Amino acid sequence: AGGIDLIFPHHENEIAQSESATGKKFVNYWLHNEHLLVNGKKMSKSLGNFYTFHDLMEKGYDPKAVRYLLSSVHYRQKLNFTFEALKAAKNTVDKLIDFMERLEDIKNTKSRVNIDRLINKVKKEFEDAMDDDLNISAALAKIFKFITEINKLIAEDKLSKNDAKKINDAMLNFDKILGILEHKKEKLSKEILDLIKKRETARKSKNYKKSDEIREVLKQKGIILEDTDQGIRYKKI
Repeated sequence: AGGIDLIFPHHENEIAQSESATGKKFVNYWLHNEHLLVNGKKMSKSLGNFYTFHDLMEKGYDPKAVRYLLSSVHYRQKLNFTFEALKAAKNTVDKLIDFMERLEDIKNTKSRVNIDRLINKVKKEFEDAMDDDLNISAALAKIFKFITEINKLIAEDKLSKNDAKKINDAMLNFDKILGILEHKKEKLSKEILDLIKKRETARKSKNYKKSDEIREVLKQKGIILEDTDQGIRYKKI
């Protein structure tokens, strides 16, 4: 394995040297990755567009977003790194984690769908894509299609708690490759929890003005509320 710029003369020389010395085939497979571009230009210190992972962490970017961005494009395709693309990657990771948290909220005991069929289908599609020269772009597309189908079933209240666990396990299996879904939901302070309770009381008593005011206060404190059939969900921003 190596960069595409190493094919000639470096790797060709390695083949010639090793096979001349041993009389045996040197290697069966070569994987050559394309270059990383920054704003459409080759990354270099002379252009001032050279970033290390540590640089991005100091700028406050999520390491999972960096990982997702760098791994979302096929290794034999050039990847143009921009901070806009990094922000988009962060949004995608947030949506994936939000999906995992929605699964935790499912409390139904009765299933109304054959979830095993959907899971087996996406597993095969994912594996087939990855077996095709590590085609990660196609593999991710299959996962997102699966998530869209599951979100529809959640909205229609067709999934059971057991279905949700199976879906969660399937997603974590994919994450053995992706490495972006691990997360811990932060505990809220007593102040925030009290505000959420007051807002829910106001909403149930149809005092929508007060309910909206508290929702805005929570938003200013970095908490977004979502009313669902399973109850109130929150997420930090």
